[in-house]
Amino acid sequence: MRQSTLVPPQNRKTFSMGKLRLAEMACLAALVCLPLRALYAQTFTVLASFDGVNGELPQSSLVQGVNGSFYGTTPMGGSSTDGTVFEVTPAGQLKTLYSFCTLPNCADGWQPEQGLVLGLNGNLYGTTAAGGKILGSCLGPGCGTIFEITPAGKLTVLHSFCSLPHCVDGAVPVAGLVLGSDGNFYGAASKGGQFLRGTVFKITPEGKFTLLYSFCSQKNCPDGSYPITNLIQAPNGNFYGSTYDGGAVVCPFFQNTYGCGTIFEITPAGQLTTLYNFGTVAGLLQAPLAQAANGNFYGTSLNGGTGKCGYGCGTVFEITPAGELTTPYSFCTEGTISCPDGAYPMAGLVLATDGNFYGTTSTGGEGAGETGTVFAITPDGALHTVHNFGGISTGQMPQGTLLQATDGRFYGVTHGGGASNIGIVFQLSVGLARFVQSVPTAGTVGAKVLILGNGLTGTTSVTFNGTPATFTVSRNTAIRTTVPVGATTGTLEVTTPSGTLKSNVVFQVNP
Repeated sequence: MRQSTLVPPQNRKTFSMGKLRLAEMACLAALVCLPLRALYAQTFTVLASFDGVNGELPQSSLVQGVNGSFYGTTPMGGSSTDGTVFEVTPAGQLKTLYSFCTLPNCADGWQPEQGLVLGLNGNLYGTTAAGGKILGSCLGPGCGTIFEITPAGKLTVLHSFCSLPHCVDGAVPVAGLVLGSDGNFYGAASKGGQFLRGTVFKITPEGKFTLLYSFCSQKNCPDGSYPITNLIQAPNGNFYGSTYDGGAVVCPFFQNTYGCGTIFEITPAGQLTTLYNFGTVAGLLQAPLAQAANGNFYGTSLNGGTGKCGYGCGTVFEITPAGELTTPYSFCTEGTISCPDGAYPMAGLVLATDGNFYGTTSTGGEGAGETGTVFAITPDGALHTVHNFGGISTGQMPQGTLLQATDGRFYGVTHGGGASNIGIVFQLSVGLARFVQSVPTAGTVGAKVLILGNGLTGTTSVTFNGTPATFTVSRNTAIRTTVPVGATTGTLEVTTPSGTLKSNVVFQVNP
């Protein structure tokens, strides 16, 4: 059984326990921020347990599909023990859609490290860290793939990495994809490229691949190296991401060599700007960034900070688009023996519809074995532990960023625990209301938009910041529409028989 490559190298910091505390964060201008006392009543449900045959050790985020189910990947398990794509319903029915490495030499890929992204056609897209049609020695057979899979489980390999001489196109994509406002997918490969330290790429839904950037283009890699997290697209159309090491700051994690990682901005045409070089305050990034309505980015680092874990227990940081970074808190800066609020966040933050941030820690907490937490943080800095994982019975060591689905609930996975102690899918309700989500969240007039929601049958109106749009209700959980003439940037609203639902984020109308 092969090991997951997302686990940090042993020469970096191993997991410990720590405590989390948050300073001020700006509130979403368009949302109402609820006090945490309104969130104390929560319902946690184990929806499904992995058993090996249907996957094992899940570590990535879930994505909502057009049918209202949730889709994800496991890096191991399945019929060939090399990873799966799975579907789980809100009621907890777990189904394996695909087991990787079922073709000779794993031409269909193996070991998907990150989750999936929904395309406008209703299909799902993702990456595998190994396998593919180009045989090599990256992680065994092949250097990774980009794939498309239908909700029925038909998988198509769109690109096999190392297709270009010397792997100039990249290799070992442990990051997932993001759907751009132009309808194409963007991502990063952790290795390969012109300088063998990773790439940023674009690929169309049909599989046309374009290399945008190769990292370590200068001596000692001041532009960063080894990108392993998903990109995000900002309203300005540019993408933002991070590298695991490299940068212009000497890094104590690596015997004062290399760097502790970077945060970068890259245009759709491939022009890269390094926004920040990590040092001892925050570093070793494993989770994607999230952007708030104030335009700033928020993220977590696995190590770094001032906590009592040698190299630190991790941080939460905020960075402006101009590159000014602050660290609102460091893990394990309080407490004596245990750290009840958790430590070592391996997942990113999600900005929920109540204006609060939600996240997980992979260790700590007050549950049995101190095996992680789900926490909520108000913009003014109040922290509440929403849930303590209880070990084997109810899951342990959450690693993937939470998904807030359109039913208002949160969904996620844990790396361990459950009936076979190899992971679960869970649901967490804190009483938040339903909403609608657009795919993508930006576009030009006339662009196609997919709207996800619940109870959409009988919808009578769809508006973009007040401008009516023509639409088709394709099912109770999905609407297809186009950006109408005269639309401006603002909230998307859908009028249903049970009331009006608003989008969780502002829809950006591009020129």
